[in-house]
Amino acid sequence: MKATRSILIGLVSVAAALAAGHLVAGLVSPLASPFLAVGNTAIDLTPHQLKDFAVRTFGENDKLVLLGGMAVVLAALGVVAGLVSRRSPWPGMALAGALGLLGAAAVLTRPTTTAWSVVAPLASLVVGVLVFRWLWSQAPAEVPGRRRFLLSTAAIAAGAGVAAVGGQLLAGRVDVEASRRGITLRPRVKAPEIPFSADFSREGTPPFLTPNDKFYRVDTALSVPRLRAEDWRLRVHGMVDNEMVLTYDDLLRRPLEEKTITLVCVSNEVGGPYISTSNFIGVSLPDLLRDAGIRPGADQLATRSVDGWTCGTPVESIMAPGSNAMLAIGMNGEPLPLERGFPVRMVVPGLYGYVSATKWLVDAELTTFDAFDPYWAQRGWGKKAPVKVMSRIDRPKSFERVPAGKFVVAGIAWAQHVGIDRVEVRVDGGPWQEATLATEVNIDTWRMWRIELDLKEGNHTVECRATNRKGDTQTNERAAPVPDGATGWHSMVFTSVAG
Repeated sequence: MKATRSILIGLVSVAAALAAGHLVAGLVSPLASPFLAVGNTAIDLTPHQLKDFAVRTFGENDKLVLLGGMAVVLAALGVVAGLVSRRSPWPGMALAGALGLLGAAAVLTRPTTTAWSVVAPLASLVVGVLVFRWLWSQAPAEVPGRRRFLLSTAAIAAGAGVAAVGGQLLAGRVDVEASRRGITLRPRVKAPEIPFSADFSREGTPPFLTPNDKFYRVDTALSVPRLRAEDWRLRVHGMVDNEMVLTYDDLLRRPLEEKTITLVCVSNEVGGPYISTSNFIGVSLPDLLRDAGIRPGADQLATRSVDGWTCGTPVESIMAPGSNAMLAIGMNGEPLPLERGFPVRMVVPGLYGYVSATKWLVDAELTTFDAFDPYWAQRGWGKKAPVKVMSRIDRPKSFERVPAGKFVVAGIAWAQHVGIDRVEVRVDGGPWQEATLATEVNIDTWRMWRIELDLKEGNHTVECRATNRKGDTQTNERAAPVPDGATGWHSMVFTSVAG
């Protein structure tokens, strides 16, 4: 058999197998798709250095890059399967079967696996093997046979496309947006209005409140979970006196509060973009846990998302006076967007998101740090992870050319639960100069700063450092995000030119 035909057989067989699995997963559970299951397993097994590189390099597109890379690898395996089967279909069938078993193993190891989940990878395995065998039998040397082979191949490829689209439509058949549109949020306590003087956005800082579609997103979910508010349940159990199962309506009947809170991701390098601020609407998490009754010795709240991701939060941080910890159901006046955790997410200011901000929340267990290691603790990250005092330069940008003379440098700083006392800036290693701070909204949010400098023509380096109200100054000692947050002074290299 010619190499081109054998390669085509391999590629179409892989496509048909993936499409079949995706279609069946749309019927039983979207998370049972072998393609997504393998991707999620790959995320779980990825070393944190590679994960940090992906987040730094691709941002919120890291998952698209992973899926694209997987597609390339699977296509390459399809090519190999075809080439090793030019004389006999059995090597390619064996490889197709091995890929099917890999998908089944990935599905079976997912925390969301049900009895029906394995049907999807088994469908992939069977379809992949049968399509490969049948197409191989349809590839004779004579011209009429070649035409029949091409028509058969085109038909299967088209069928695979239809099946993949069908699987995607079935996975999205739950009308979550209709559920969101039916929700009206009326907080009893509204967040104070943000004063005009709270940011220097006219001079280069972000706006004080981050629009919902611009709020940073870093998580492990390859596909955004789709759970209607009407179907949502939260089980509160473990070391409690009163186990509880809450519905969304139960949350709406509790006192709703709106609080202005900044969240920051531990993946942030010094000067990184993964920090945002929102008016979150929700219910008090400390009040809810008091209703459940925390038993002596419980020092960790282990939470789980609907896709099985786990998080561990120190109970002392949640229950501390003024913690502002909440179960959030809204952002900036509307129900949570799907990508930000709809129907319900957790928000605990002062802790990096990986220990405090579970999205798509469905389970909360009072336990101990000795008894349970959540997702990132299993991978060597810190268990408590308080947010460190930090500052960032937003203007000028790296290698930007700016006018010489009077020029405003601006940025942000944060020190949650404590507040920012001052921000200092220096140019080219000179003396530190104190910047002007914007109006403070509260100690759980970022604070903007600005300073006007007189710059000579030429290349410059500007650095910043922040000090909190306890007198702790941001250290210049460089540390990577692992295991509990980056440290160091942010700097920016730029050029001043004559006007």
